[in-house]
Amino acid sequence: MDAINEVGLHKASVVMISGKAGVSPAIINHHFGGKDNLLEATMRTVLKQLSDSVTERLKHVDRSDVVARLNAIVSGNFDDTQTESRVVKTWLAFWTQSMHDEALYRLQRVNEQRLLSYLRYELKQVMPKQQAVQVAKTIAALIDGIWLRGALKPEGIDVPEAKKLINDYIREQLECHCNVQLTAVPA
Repeated sequence: MDAINEVGLHKASVVMISGKAGVSPAIINHHFGGKDNLLEATMRTVLKQLSDSVTERLKHVDRSDVVARLNAIVSGNFDDTQTESRVVKTWLAFWTQSMHDEALYRLQRVNEQRLLSYLRYELKQVMPKQQAVQVAKTIAALIDGIWLRGALKPEGIDVPEAKKLINDYIREQLECHCNVQLTAVPA
């Protein structure tokens, strides 16, 4: 991640990466089979951290509080482990490479489906299935889009603003489609 943060994936050679890790290039090639597999292993770690951050937040929220659970999912996606500069740049490299690498593409699909599954499950508690599917897709698109826009800004992702925008949308959807009057969800 440090190498990608400094020079980008294409310029981050195995020699550079091994120097930062304090190991020989042969060790990286032996254990990972090269830079592409090292990126895959790195992203598996990042995705595990993402999953853990969402799961941990959900553990502390009452199962019947759909709004708080949706907020926990959103918050997990904007966890510090996901918004730190070197992780952000690694995510961007991963997304770019996943269009050309089958193993990375599979990882991205698993991540995408996990997020949609979490969102659909919660939304189906308060709205019809088809509507829950559409709202879940929109929330996921908001998470990705706001995350990407923030990632491309020199100052990085404004996490409180991101969570506020997404949670405002969630509140509007639940009030509009479920006839539920909700108070503002804290960012």
